[in-house]
Amino acid sequence: RWTDGHHIVHWADGGTTSLDNAVLLCGYHHRQVHHSPWQVRINPGDGLPEFIPPTYIDPEQKPQRNRYHRRQ
Repeated sequence: RWTDGHHIVHWADGGTTSLDNAVLLCGYHHRQVHHSPWQVRINPGDGLPEFIPPTYIDPEQKPQRNRYHRRQ
């Protein structure tokens, strides 16, 4: 109940409604992804989401991950 489903590639841009194209975000971060230069992608190696910061935060745009719920 604390999360919103987010299409990584929006359905209006041809994205599918599937687990491969979705990530759960809290309301704050969901709005941030829609209204700022932050980007979300799925890492093809392990299928986990990565968050790409805008260049004004990280000029190299190094992907970031949520480390709170790490897989063992």
